[in-house]
Amino acid sequence: MTSVASLFAPVDADLCQMTENLKRLVGARHPILYAAAEHLFGAGGKRLRPAIVLLVSKATAPNQVIQASHRRLAEITEMIHTASLVHDDVVDEAELRRGVPTVHTNFGNRIAVLAGDFLFAQSSWYLANLDNLEVVKLLSQVIMDLAEGEIQQGLNRFDGSFSIEAYLEKSYYKTASLIANSCKAAGVLSQVSDDVAMDLYNYGRHLGLAFQIVDDLLDFTSSADTLGKPSGSDLRSGNLTAPVLYALEEKPFLEVLVDREFTQADDLEQALDLVANSQGMERSRDLAAHHAQLAVQHLAKLPPSTSREALFSLKDYVLSRAY
Repeated sequence: MTSVASLFAPVDADLCQMTENLKRLVGARHPILYAAAEHLFGAGGKRLRPAIVLLVSKATAPNQVIQASHRRLAEITEMIHTASLVHDDVVDEAELRRGVPTVHTNFGNRIAVLAGDFLFAQSSWYLANLDNLEVVKLLSQVIMDLAEGEIQQGLNRFDGSFSIEAYLEKSYYKTASLIANSCKAAGVLSQVSDDVAMDLYNYGRHLGLAFQIVDDLLDFTSSADTLGKPSGSDLRSGNLTAPVLYALEEKPFLEVLVDREFTQADDLEQALDLVANSQGMERSRDLAAHHAQLAVQHLAKLPPSTSREALFSLKDYVLSRAY
């Protein structure tokens, strides 16, 4: 299996610099924010989203030279992603993220909400200072989409009639929108054609969907130590993901358990067994593979480069996590 570190090799130095910049940018004004920034950006995340932005930037920039605006876009992308995680953890009452205590666990809900707000606000300020209206529109849309996805998830808890189509729409809002729009924004900063910019958007959209589907699979197949959070936590909270939605088509009793929100003894364990003994996992893997394959088809117009190859190979990395 290709390691994520080797895939990001073309932009590794840029990623390291970005992490240090983020700690400095976020934490400069207050000791609590600095502690939160150190915690957030030093928690062993894969930095997938800014890495994709930098790889797209390098693959599309003249002479493959990443510009200062590209670097700032990568930082903004990571700020937006991290802000959404901080708020998600408060909403979900999650105690762990990437195997370490969440911001609200360490600092309390008030500081966590304010830290997330501060990250969103600061990302917007740096975004405006790029002085590129199209990029501002793209990333502002992402912030709206993140809120829309969280609202949809909250409104559809324990809803056995939730469809795969609605799940993919919610997954776009919560995960794929940021990757799609930041890929397109990187192309816009490189002044690519409209056709190539749309290809970059669709690459990010489909790769983001594949990534989210695999993440939802891992909630059933990985240990708590591997996940950095309790396994089965999505189902426990009523968040019905692809494996469950497919299993519901085969296992009628699963809908009974979902409808009563796992309130009786052993309900959750029964539900997990029903999902495990259905075609839900395999069909979810197939769905992820479908979107990953669609993603790489949109790289065809990019000139050959190590960065383009890394973007292509991300398909295999994303899918390998499902096994």
